[in-house]
Amino acid sequence: MIRDITLGQYYPVDSVLHRMDPRTKLFGTMVFIISLFLADHIGAYAIATVFLASAIAISRVPFKFMVRGLKAVVFLLLISVSFNLFLTDGEVLVRLGFLRITREGLRMSCFMGLRLIYLVVGSSIMTLTTTPNQLTDGMEKSLGFLKAVKVPVHEISMMMSIALRFIPILVEETDKIMKAQMARGADFESGNLIQKAKSMVPLLVPLFISAFRRATDLAMAMEARCYRGGQGRTRMKPLRYSRRDHVAYVIYGVYLAAIIAVRAAL
Repeated sequence: MIRDITLGQYYPVDSVLHRMDPRTKLFGTMVFIISLFLADHIGAYAIATVFLASAIAISRVPFKFMVRGLKAVVFLLLISVSFNLFLTDGEVLVRLGFLRITREGLRMSCFMGLRLIYLVVGSSIMTLTTTPNQLTDGMEKSLGFLKAVKVPVHEISMMMSIALRFIPILVEETDKIMKAQMARGADFESGNLIQKAKSMVPLLVPLFISAFRRATDLAMAMEARCYRGGQGRTRMKPLRYSRRDHVAYVIYGVYLAAIIAVRAAL
């Protein structure tokens, strides 16, 4: 399950989304997340489904690759759906002992499950179609107005992009450590949930050592290249909006307006 985490990975193909300005993709992801929290009706989720399906199609990233990332949040998904299904008051449909399923709980659990799935897939599209360097530049440009109040925008953007980039690296490192310990007789599969959690504890020490070693190597590499932050830093490929970015902003506006209109009508 650990190796199925796709957040932070980059999938190199030639598509419209890959060629789009990272600022446009960051804004689109933010709009999509906001729309999911505004959606409270099946009509709004239908619009969000069309929007997300269109983004997946034009990204040219295999759908199976994106769905694979959902395996890592199955447990969180089940908890969220179960809590909303059994703990929401309303008209009782089914009673199972002290548990009861209400009409409102069924509706809420379905919407919550869809929201969580769409959040994971929508966020993955941004990282799968944007390199870490592009993500850093896009975040720095988008948050540039904060420099007026002395916020270190470049450093914050750099830290966030490095954190995202380290996710697949640490996942791969965890997989290697697990295989090495399984070859020495470790058992990560048998037992109940608590026993499985305890069996993961021996992974933490070598994983933390590896993470600190990689962080030290990265810091030394940046120091050796005379990295001193964003002040006076130039870029080999400056960010420039193109026609497709302007079209994308129009689509974002229409999409968000449609979600708000459906919410207001109902």
